[in-house]
Amino acid sequence: MTVISHLIRTKCHLLLILALQVSAFTAVSIAPAAADSCWWHNGSLMRLVAQGNNRWFYYERPRAGLAVGPGTLLFDGVKQGNWYNGTARVFSKYCPDSPMPYHVEGPVSGNQLRVTVEGSREVQQRCVPTGRWTTDRLVFTYSHQC
Repeated sequence: MTVISHLIRTKCHLLLILALQVSAFTAVSIAPAAADSCWWHNGSLMRLVAQGNNRWFYYERPRAGLAVGPGTLLFDGVKQGNWYNGTARVFSKYCPDSPMPYHVEGPVSGNQLRVTVEGSREVQQRCVPTGRWTTDRLVFTYSHQC
């Protein structure tokens, strides 16, 4: 092998390594975080799924006595700065296939470990609206990476 062919092969090899490193760095630096986080809410363990500004809280391990199972969506919405805005649901054993959605919103704590959303909804009795209204407060407290 001549000195020139050796230099050409070495240069091509170095360029290939550099291209692979740049490609790997770009893929790592722009890829969104894939890990979900787990949060406590009213005795149930919840899974927060975040994609961009979109947020979803699902029941991971519902507390006993609830009319929901693992994977049931409780909240969906968006995070804008330190504020959540979206839709929560009320579940009833009397109408298990018809959760009642209502608007909620509220702040994320300064340390990012608590989300508190509130909203007003009509009270139902055995799936029938009563004409009375109540305000619900949902508090989610960070537990761990799921």
